[in-house]
Amino acid sequence: MSRIAHLLPFSHSHAAEDKIDAALESSELGIWALKISLVGLGATAIFQLVIVLLSGSVALMADTIHNLGDALTAVPLWVAFVLGRRAATRRYTYGFGRAEDIAGILIVLTILASALIAGYESYRRLIDPQPISHVGWVITAAIVGFIGNELVAIFRIRVGTQIGSAALIADGQHARVDGFTSLAVLVGALGSLAGYPLVDPIIGLLITVAILVIVKDTAVTMWHRLMDAVDPAVVARIEHAAGHVPGVESVAQVRARWVGHRLHADLHITVDADLPTHVSHRIANDVRHALHHAQPRLAAAEVYTQPCGHSR
Repeated sequence: MSRIAHLLPFSHSHAAEDKIDAALESSELGIWALKISLVGLGATAIFQLVIVLLSGSVALMADTIHNLGDALTAVPLWVAFVLGRRAATRRYTYGFGRAEDIAGILIVLTILASALIAGYESYRRLIDPQPISHVGWVITAAIVGFIGNELVAIFRIRVGTQIGSAALIADGQHARVDGFTSLAVLVGALGSLAGYPLVDPIIGLLITVAILVIVKDTAVTMWHRLMDAVDPAVVARIEHAAGHVPGVESVAQVRARWVGHRLHADLHITVDADLPTHVSHRIANDVRHALHHAQPRLAAAEVYTQPCGHSR
């Protein structure tokens, strides 16, 4: 199947082999997205690094360190996607999808490390300001940094949203803010060109603050995944879809959680106690079918039926 076809929404057949194929396809798509973004951000960071060595711009250096760190976060996430493709075992009964969330923690730590390095270098240059050289090249590098990061951000967020990967979406949001910090470098270069060398390290410190904000937001996202938190709208969609299946009288005890980029859910439905067993079983299957259409990234749903007697 072509890469363009991979970017189209998945069709939803609910046979077991189709679910496995869809899960493998989503992991493959995630790996492909990481490969492309790694090349894109890596090339951007290398170009910026050359300009840093020529110009001595501490703001550009901070941005370069951040871009390089952002590119390298693709590595643990890549490993996690590969590991997540392994079949479940009797010990890891839900499979290895949680490795993706662990990679998200590594991403948070990597972003934090880049903030500390950028902040230290900016502070050091603030107390010992020096004019930057090759300002024209610094301006060019800042513009390239913005374009490179924005393209990677759009790509990561689009693929991450499609496959339900919080870590990949967070990585895309991280790249987007990196793009705006590159524009901040542009402001610092223009300030230095105007004869104000302190603008450069000040911009570097502002970039550090922006990185720390991303650390906080990304950490919250990964905390939610590790604590099995889901968007309440997901629960509402499951309740609504199950409750509108013919034969379902009520829906209760809806639970859902993400394991990597795959959603698992279980719920209880109430059916008429006088129905034959095979009819109750058919209703439960209808509920599963409805849930897969209402929540396309649902990997598995456990539906428990409980009878309800009616007064005659």
